[in-house]
Parts: sequence; C-alpha cells; structure tokens
Amino acid sequence: MAHGPGGWPGPAAEAHLGSAAGVSPEAIVQSVRPEIVLPLAFLLAAYIAGWWRLRRRAPPLAPIWRLLAYVSGAGAVCLALSSPIDGLAHQLFSVHMLQHLLLVKLAAPAFLLADPLTPLLWALPAPIRARTGRVLAAGRPLRIVWRALTWMPLTWVTYALTLWLWHLPAAYDAALAARMLHDAEHLAFFGAAILFWWPLIAPAPHLRGHVPHGRRIVYLVLAAFQEAALGLFLTLSPGVLYASYGLAAGRPDLGALEDQAWGGLLMWGAGGTVDMIAVLVLLFHLLGRTEPASVPVGATPQTGEEMGTGRG
Repeated sequence: MAHGPGGWPGPAAEAHLGSAAGVSPEAIVQSVRPEIVLPLAFLLAAYIAGWWRLRRRAPPLAPIWRLLAYVSGAGAVCLALSSPIDGLAHQLFSVHMLQHLLLVKLAAPAFLLADPLTPLLWALPAPIRARTGRVLAAGRPLRIVWRALTWMPLTWVTYALTLWLWHLPAAYDAALAARMLHDAEHLAFFGAAILFWWPLIAPAPHLRGHVPHGRRIVYLVLAAFQEAALGLFLTLSPGVLYASYGLAAGRPDLGALEDQAWGGLLMWGAGGTVDMIAVLVLLFHLLGRTEPASVPVGATPQTGEEMGTGRG
C-alpha cells in the first residue's frame, strides 16, 4: 500500500479504500494492526475463560449479556483502529469522527458494562488472584488513586478538556501528521471516556456508595450539551478548520467544508443519541424501580479482596 508522510496511507491507497466498489480484501488485510488486535484477542480470551469459570460457580454474577458487551467493546476498538476506517480517517474528517465515536460512545461503556475486573481476575490462577485481590482491597494505594480518578467532577472535566483540546487545529493536524501522536490521541480519548462512564456504570471494584440517578442524569445532560456545542461549532464553521483536510484530495463528491459539517453532525447527532439513550435508562431506574441505596447499577456483591480469595 502506498504511504504518505508519517507512514500514513497515501492518496492512491485511500482512493482505493474509499472506492465505490467497496473495500477490497487486500485493503482490509493491510489495515490490520497486530499491536492492537493481539492484546485485544488475549484479553478477550482471558475474559471468556474467567467469565466461564465464574458462571459455573455463580451464574447470576456472569450473565451472557456481560460477555456480549465485552465482545462488542473489543469489536468496536478493532473496527476503529484496525480496519480501513483508520486509513480513511486521514482523508475524511467525518470518518475520523466516526472513529472517535466508536471508541468513546461504544467501546468504553461496553467494556465497563461487561464488569471486566471480576472475570479477568477469575481467569488467573488462584494464588495470583488472591494477591491481586489484596492489592485492590479497600485502603490500598491503588484503590485510593483509582477512587480519586473516578470522582464525578474530575471525570467530567477531564472528558470535556480532552474532547476540546484535541480538536484544536494545531493538536488535530499534528496528530494526523504522525501515527504515534495519533495513537496517543486515541488513547487519550479512550482513557477519558473510561473515566467519564465509570461513575455512571459503576463496575467493580465499587469505589463509592450509590450515586443517585438524578445526579447521573444531570452529569450526562451537561456532557451532552458541551459535546453538542463542539459539534455545532464544527458544523456551522464558515471555513475549513484543519489544514490537513483542506489540503487532502478527499472524495470528488465531498468537499472539505462539507465533510467537516458531516463530522460535526456525527458528533452532535450520533454522540448525543447515545447520551440520551443512557439518560432514558437512568430515568427508567429513577421512576420505575426502587434500588437499594448501597448497590450501584451493575454492582456485584464482591469486593476486590473477595474476588481474589476464591479457589480456581
């Protein structure tokens, strides 16, 4: 495949990837990144092994939907970073936005809904599981740091700053010019999204008491507003904000400014839709169910120490 500056696929390759006839099998194979696929495959195998072991012992703690959520999260990461989407994102701003949405709005919440810590611990041999459980027990340094990082005001600000700062033209164009920086951008988005969704989903280890659903709804709605503001700014901008796309060949039927507007609409529309679905789920819990005040959504009755003391 022909490459341009910084190791990115060149215009001829991109035109091939985006041709009307569809993406060829060769382009799909060449877009696979082993450094992404292999760790994901290893973690998926470990999750399945731990999930199966846990399901045999305590089926309510390992429902099938959690396994499906984990598979969905891994699939979303592969689709975003190890498929022709990753190459097309260098040429089309709207595809780059799709890439970010897959990481932030699908992969991150799917992984947390899968409650991955418990199955991954159960995939370990019993002695290692016990030691790991003690490291994650209440009062240990790792748990204290983890608890601080998932404080709702901090996760909200971290997510908003990450979103806006990486969309500054200088940072955005720099990421498009160098693969390592582009990977760092994706890692920042994914990490900020994990922190953002953590207080809403509350997977193990359960670091805080129950967060009222009303507070979670306000948290989500405010996040949706700031995302919509950025999306509208991108959509309504009178000029092309990112020089990389202004200079790119692009598709013959889609100008750079129109492509930028579609990217903003994706952020505003598709991203906002995911947020509103989450708000509706929280409203359902708030109005239609009565929860124990001490048990967060998605909680299991196990602490890190309890998860580590079972025998394999």
